[in-house]
Amino acid sequence: MMDRIPALPLIVNDPYFSIWMPGDTLTSADTAHWSGAVKPIQGYIIIDGKKYHWLGRASSPAMTTQSVKITPTQTISVLKADGVELTVRFWAPVLPDDLDMLSAPVTYLDLSVSSTDGVSHQVEIGLSASNKLCYDGQVPPPMHCRSYDLDGLHTAFIGQQHQRLLGHSGDHITMDWGYLYMASRQGTVESKPHALTFNWELEAKTDAAKATILLGYDDVASINYFGSICRAWYMREGRSIVDALKEFDACHDELIAACNQLDASVMSEAESIGGEDYRLIACAAWRHTFGAHKLIATPEGEMAFLSKENDSNGCIGTVDVSYPSIPLFLKYCPELVNALCRPVLKFAALPVWEHDFAPHDVGRYPYATGQVYGTRQSIAHGVVHPPYYLYPAGTDVYDFRYQMPVEECANMLIMLEAAMTFGADPTLAENNLPTLEKWVKYLDRYGEDPGDQLCTDDFAGHLNRNINLAAKAIVGIACYSRIMERVGRKQEAQQWYRRAHEMAQSWQQRAKGEYNTALTFDGNGWSMKYNLVWDLVLDLKLMPSAFYKAETESYLPFINEYGLPLDSRADYTKADWLVWVASMAEEKEVFRKLIAPLAHYLRTTSTRVPFSDWYDTKTGRYVFFIARSVLGGVYMPMLIHKG
Repeated sequence: MMDRIPALPLIVNDPYFSIWMPGDTLTSADTAHWSGAVKPIQGYIIIDGKKYHWLGRASSPAMTTQSVKITPTQTISVLKADGVELTVRFWAPVLPDDLDMLSAPVTYLDLSVSSTDGVSHQVEIGLSASNKLCYDGQVPPPMHCRSYDLDGLHTAFIGQQHQRLLGHSGDHITMDWGYLYMASRQGTVESKPHALTFNWELEAKTDAAKATILLGYDDVASINYFGSICRAWYMREGRSIVDALKEFDACHDELIAACNQLDASVMSEAESIGGEDYRLIACAAWRHTFGAHKLIATPEGEMAFLSKENDSNGCIGTVDVSYPSIPLFLKYCPELVNALCRPVLKFAALPVWEHDFAPHDVGRYPYATGQVYGTRQSIAHGVVHPPYYLYPAGTDVYDFRYQMPVEECANMLIMLEAAMTFGADPTLAENNLPTLEKWVKYLDRYGEDPGDQLCTDDFAGHLNRNINLAAKAIVGIACYSRIMERVGRKQEAQQWYRRAHEMAQSWQQRAKGEYNTALTFDGNGWSMKYNLVWDLVLDLKLMPSAFYKAETESYLPFINEYGLPLDSRADYTKADWLVWVASMAEEKEVFRKLIAPLAHYLRTTSTRVPFSDWYDTKTGRYVFFIARSVLGGVYMPMLIHKG
């Protein structure tokens, strides 16, 4: 089996501890951070005196790759050389029902070695993880390195001598503080100034010999959360990286069994919905999505799930990046949607945010210290923004022209209601009703026919009278009516639902264009109406079923080799929105016609970056956006039960 995606996930723990193979096999290239910065992890094997490599790039011959398999939680490759078979398994307990393990900064590398020709072979296997994983840039700083024994768990670490915790902020930046760890009960583990190394000598026989290597990163300080230095959720009760290594060592068999069970369940459901194409899409997005976040414990002991806008400016906790990501979390852990919304509600209540619409973000990673999008003051890449959360009212920090007022108000209302629909705690919404009321009134006033403003597809620029944005406003108002119903305010619930329904009826008349619905209310062009998918997911009953059949079928003539364009203005598409509109199709045949080109993109694109959500539908090349959390959106079909 050869699962081919643009880049293979190896270690995908958070936006910093994120190592990929930008190629088809484990020996295609140097391992790299999602940003493309080379972060070498190299593996070699010596078989009866002859050396090969099985991971990364090296001068020795590569082992022959027999298979590559991608599951939600695992990347598994089988390689062979000179009568020896090596199975390499990179995996992590990305288990949404166990947030401690999911948030722990440790991942597994399992090795299995056997003879395939009936003859015993003398084998030595080695692994090295470069000190480049510990610093940003090209100049290596002085390093601390040490190895020791943890009750039989051979352990080593490496990290900079001068620790500048949270010392930078930006987009294409890699880890620049903290300590890299390696641990194993097999072989030897050593720490050297240039790398951590693992070495294992054995006799390869028919029965497989096995080893497990733990790779961890202690970031020491994860996020500046409105002035408080916060760590991973796993660390909230004082646990350390050493505790994590010990726990992962002890729980290996239990966790791999849980991962295998999860993988089988997800892949089975995906195949029943969309065949092999959709299975590949779902598997490619799982670790990718979770790994674009950091799950932390706030000073109040609550969860904050903070995304980083990888390759799209580095913002943290961006609302219109959270919005497309939530189908995965709604399906498997709806409380994480509350954890996405919590930081935004906190910032929206501060004096510096004087607007009656929702913020765009809460900072630039790893600083959740106030919105940075659309500030009047320009801050250079890598430099930390001022603590906007401390600013008083009247400081006029933000330029209105570069806000997304209708977009973010509707996003927040939809996310909060969707979270509760799927079982999340209603307390967060209930405690913020005055803020939500401001936002629904904004949608009522400005959402029916939005003016010239940005939406989440801001790369396409401002768009006046955006029909899809108006649809989002309608859905947002309907979601607010549901929230009112939940809190027992029945009269207001009825009032707001009537308003949403009236707007929906008006929208259907005014949105008509040459191709079922237009791009803008002046009748020009066409666009994906992805925001209406929530009408089906939440059973809002805003549009008749005949509308969705006509709308999705109207897209079919515009499908290019690699997918349906976002709209009539350009050939590029957004993978998340493409799957959303496919989910609106009544007929499975239409659904599969819409998603097949996306799977084709994954299998054949020449741009070797982690699953880009913004790519060209004619060339299959990525435009921008790498390893972003929005790809949780490809789980939307599972919310509509198309299996």
